[in-house]
Amino acid sequence: MIAWFARNHVAANLLMVTIVLAGLMSLNFRIPLEIFPSFESDTISVSVSLNGATPEDAELSLATRIEDAVSDLEGVKELSSRSVEGGTTVTIEAEKGYDARELLADVKARVDEINSFPDDAEKPVVALATRVREVISVALSSDNLTEKELRSYAEKVRDDLLRLPNITQVELDGVRDYEISVEIAQDNLREYNLTLSEVADKIANSSLDLSAGSLDTDGGEILIRSKGQAYNRDQFESMVIKNNADGSVLYLRDIATVNDGFEESAMRSRFNGSLSAMIDVYRVGQQSAITVADEVKDYVAEQQALLPNGLKMSFWDDDSEIVKSRLETLIVNACQGGVLVLLLLTLFLRPSIAFWVFIGIPVSFMGAFLVMPLFGITLNIISLFGFILVLGLVVDDAIVTGENVYTHLKTSESGLEAAIRGTQEVSVPVTFGILTTIAAFLPIAFVEGDRGPIFAQLPFIVIPVLLFSLIESKWVLPAHLKHVRIRKHQSEGRFARFQRRFADGFESFILRYYHPLLAVALKNRLTTLMLFIAVLMLSLAMIFSGWTRFVFFPRVQSDTAVATLTMPAGTPFEVTDRVVVKMVEAARKLKADYSDEETGESVVQNIFSASGRGGSAENGMVRFELTPAEDRDPALTTTRLVQEWRQMIGTVPGAESLTYRAELGRGGDPVDIRMSSSNVADLSAMADQVKAHLKTYPTLFEIVDNLSDGKEELQVELTQQAYALGLTRGDIIRQVRQNFFGIEVQRVQRGSDEVSVYVRLPKDERQAISNLRNIQIETDAGFVPLNEVAYLVPSRGASAIYRINQQRTVSVTADLDKTTTNTTVLQRHLAEFMDGLVSQYPGSSYTLEGEAREQQESFSSLIIGLVFVFFAIYALLAIPFKSYAQPLIVMSVIPFGAIGALAGHWLMRMDLTIMSLLGLLALVGVIVNDSLVLVEYSNRRQQELSKTMSAFEAVEEAVKTAGVARFRPVALTSMTTFLGLMPLLFEKAVQAQFLIPMAVSLGFGILFGTLITLIMVPVNIMLLEDAKRFFRKPVEEQVTVSS
Repeated sequence: MIAWFARNHVAANLLMVTIVLAGLMSLNFRIPLEIFPSFESDTISVSVSLNGATPEDAELSLATRIEDAVSDLEGVKELSSRSVEGGTTVTIEAEKGYDARELLADVKARVDEINSFPDDAEKPVVALATRVREVISVALSSDNLTEKELRSYAEKVRDDLLRLPNITQVELDGVRDYEISVEIAQDNLREYNLTLSEVADKIANSSLDLSAGSLDTDGGEILIRSKGQAYNRDQFESMVIKNNADGSVLYLRDIATVNDGFEESAMRSRFNGSLSAMIDVYRVGQQSAITVADEVKDYVAEQQALLPNGLKMSFWDDDSEIVKSRLETLIVNACQGGVLVLLLLTLFLRPSIAFWVFIGIPVSFMGAFLVMPLFGITLNIISLFGFILVLGLVVDDAIVTGENVYTHLKTSESGLEAAIRGTQEVSVPVTFGILTTIAAFLPIAFVEGDRGPIFAQLPFIVIPVLLFSLIESKWVLPAHLKHVRIRKHQSEGRFARFQRRFADGFESFILRYYHPLLAVALKNRLTTLMLFIAVLMLSLAMIFSGWTRFVFFPRVQSDTAVATLTMPAGTPFEVTDRVVVKMVEAARKLKADYSDEETGESVVQNIFSASGRGGSAENGMVRFELTPAEDRDPALTTTRLVQEWRQMIGTVPGAESLTYRAELGRGGDPVDIRMSSSNVADLSAMADQVKAHLKTYPTLFEIVDNLSDGKEELQVELTQQAYALGLTRGDIIRQVRQNFFGIEVQRVQRGSDEVSVYVRLPKDERQAISNLRNIQIETDAGFVPLNEVAYLVPSRGASAIYRINQQRTVSVTADLDKTTTNTTVLQRHLAEFMDGLVSQYPGSSYTLEGEAREQQESFSSLIIGLVFVFFAIYALLAIPFKSYAQPLIVMSVIPFGAIGALAGHWLMRMDLTIMSLLGLLALVGVIVNDSLVLVEYSNRRQQELSKTMSAFEAVEEAVKTAGVARFRPVALTSMTTFLGLMPLLFEKAVQAQFLIPMAVSLGFGILFGTLITLIMVPVNIMLLEDAKRFFRKPVEEQVTVSS
């Protein structure tokens, strides 16, 4: 095929153009843009609501029954549940590699079979957890509009946005749901001899649309229907509740107050201090985040002149700007790296050869763009980093091929013959070199942990690029190189003369410095090997001595900061809201402190807050945007600003927790200790001891547990009179719930909103314990007050109950300062403490969760991947060498590549991270390529020399010749890899920092690996030959004695 394509340049060009055009079409029409890759979830959630249920009720009547039903299903890795007031959610995590959708169907079937849920429980919602891809939000804010007017306008904006061509998912946020509440005083119920249940039934039977069939007439079929569905307050008020004996009619308005407004749970959101409503816009399917955001921003701009007085419309939380800035940063890095690679190639090779070698980069990239949609890969920070990572690697095969063709051209061969022979000679080492690199990147696709699917993007970029590069270097490049001509010196231009002088100088360097150094190393080969081993030991000591720390995943600063507040359960909404207002005031002060006196612009921009978020009065949140990190003083990091904000807020008296976050792509908590026991008292005691221990570490903060007290409770206990009246516990609780929580009569679809209709007592009859004691309970003998048939016993339960694998658990979490803490050492100390703690509580156990668990899972998969890589590389080397020993020579340089990687981290003052380890894994496959080329050339040269000298002399001479002859391609491939990564190594954008350690490992590792390859591989070849002679000599001596 090489010769055929070299002779048929039309086919080669058509192949190249086809790849480029197909890649461009795929890039423009099939690959969406996003900041981080999205991927399918492997968790299933089962949610059940039970109005009025305590967490204990939800655990016993909902969670345990769901867990029992699904625990024995195949593919279940872990069961977890969270039971709170009003319901429970059970989460099922699928085993790695198990089809989550198949498990979803099995879970649905098992849950549908459960028939022991309470009658008042709503239908379970079983779904595969989805990761939403919010792009941008529209903020509506006003100081003079009512909540209803604000929501009404938000609905208009939502509907307008949905009519735009590229927007398909929009949701309202920061607003309460609509609700129609029919409130009837007990006095009115007694006066007209009615109960809440009877009124609810009347409303349900009056407010509905019914079909009564059809009537067949000569003129055709006529439908018979009744349309009586009520949709608003007036229609409900006009309903007939009772027909009196005197012929008069009792309407609902005569006995009830109908409120057509919002649900009772308090919630308030503010944007820059004004009452607000949010409209969140999401990206769906193949939609581009930038396209979606641009349409939203155009809409906001158009609406400014049409807004009512007092209403402001702004866009906020614009992820597309992050996407654009980060992608632009990486694209610029890629272009800069590409230019450096081209310049280097031009220095070492003829401009025409350098050009055609460089052309392999865009062709290979377009090939990758072509296949990205097949693997569901989007254009994001990680995938773009993959392109930068492979930028210098992609030309390795073309460099070796082009350099060898250039060598043949200098011997006065014809262009076609030089292109064919030069390509064929190195086709085997080049092909297997690409395969070893692919083998090294492949295990990254199977790294486990929460961030594993993110890392998996890299091999799905690198591998296609390398494969298309191999195709291009074998079938396209020779057809172009056959036209290259070597000019005579007298016809050279100025640049050609400069290039020739540079090449001559480089050749002189090889002969004057490298060749003598190699000769000395070969003469003292054992000493040389020991020297390299000593350097390796010193490098590893950098880690154990603490010179280079390991941090599993570094903090990636975000351009937004958020504080989340949790007050004790039962805290009034007004109390929580006052704390949130205080937090907002601190953020506004921070904004003022960092405002420019001339322009008035501040690094702190929009401020959003929400009180009562999620329907819980004790929850609050404040979030503010910052100017992009690259546009502000480098000293004003997000972390520093959040620390100042934290100090301004200070300690919030009585708060359960107040946490601050300013990170992008945060996984689990840095410290997360989960304890399990069947004894609740033991769990509480253990949690207290763990928190006390964590407080002894000065670098830990925000130490909290999830074992907080719930709201105050009044437990209903029946009296003897209740039993005498034939009442059961269920009868009393049901009537209390109907009066206080209400009876949900129906749900009305009003436009795009579903509105619940409730019948209940007025709020002023539901606010005091005396109201509860005097509530009228219906019996067969009439109505009696609750305090005659039940005792009210004060108690307090938990605000939430957590279970893991059908056992109660409690978790203690903490944040830490990663800049000063060695997380590996910390985890070891915590494990030692917990081993001693659980021994004091029989039946208890613990696990380190969060980052510790993810680190363990990732390390386990990396070890398995490393074993695979070593075996695969050995096999791929043994096949072309037809030897069991020579692959070991090539692979002997692998451990020493870590020297360069560790030195690079030390020089760049960077911590080792999981990305560093992934870079080392990739380095394993890359570093053997140069060794492969060197050993393959040595073998060919040895076969030629063995005809005129002894085997040992042939090996020694071949090794020296191979080192000198292959110095240029080996050095060139290493330098192109480093230069391709160099712009990223010095990138200052904060969100790109977590990628740099992988580039450091690969770039510095391959740079140092060049020296290793050019010295150590020849040394190891001779050491192997020494070993052969040592073991061969006794055999020869034995043969001589025998003869």
